[in-house]
Amino acid sequence: MKKRLSMLLAVCCLMAAFSMPASALEYTFEAPSAGLFGTPTSDNTIYVTTAAPINMDRSKSAAYIPPVFGSATSYTLNAGELLTPNLVSQNSSYIPGTSGGGVTIVPPSYGGTSIPSQDIGAGAKYTSVTSDLYYSSGHIGTLKISAIGLTVKVYQGTDAATLKKGAGHFESTSFFNGNTAIAAHNRGVTNHFGKIHTLDLGDTVKLTTKLGTRTYEVYSVAKISSSDLTVLNDSSENIITLITCVMNEPDYRWCVQAKAI
Repeated sequence: MKKRLSMLLAVCCLMAAFSMPASALEYTFEAPSAGLFGTPTSDNTIYVTTAAPINMDRSKSAAYIPPVFGSATSYTLNAGELLTPNLVSQNSSYIPGTSGGGVTIVPPSYGGTSIPSQDIGAGAKYTSVTSDLYYSSGHIGTLKISAIGLTVKVYQGTDAATLKKGAGHFESTSFFNGNTAIAAHNRGVTNHFGKIHTLDLGDTVKLTTKLGTRTYEVYSVAKISSSDLTVLNDSSENIITLITCVMNEPDYRWCVQAKAI
């Protein structure tokens, strides 16, 4: 009798348990502050910015060939040879391979003073670029070389910004009379002088300016040292000197000279 009573009691307890409503356990999480998924390991907040000047020159004109590993300047910022050095800076010429960002300024032979058209020493001729020689678009002349299919505007100066627009006139040289020296790139989008080294003796070069139009005949096509500035010297004859870099040879320049006919 006791056994049957115990079993009946157990069944009643089991039925009572199944008749109770189910309930879920409650959990609480402490979420980190917004955007932070861990404790910083640094005492200082590091901010990354890209606020560099938008007009910074990042082209090959601003690139350097690094110095020899382990040399005295191997860890110096902006040391070494310029990858594609400009032929001349504003109002001066320079040669690569020295300190100060890879260049040393060399003053023009006449001291950098603009003087009117006249004889300079030993009958040399010189014509300065004055405001009345500029065209409305900002250029001072147009160069045409039919043998290589070239027609390009000439601007004053030979800095990187100028050579992006066309050919550039060396400010240290005369313009139209005497020795008119002009530079341009030999590759890239503005590779206006990329073929001047293929010119033959006798090919013609035509320069049109507000002073008139002059035709020249090529008498020299040569590879010269980048430090050879004699080709920029004043001349008693009316000649034109065209200069550009030599591809993959930063120590040399192509130089084409032609005499007025």
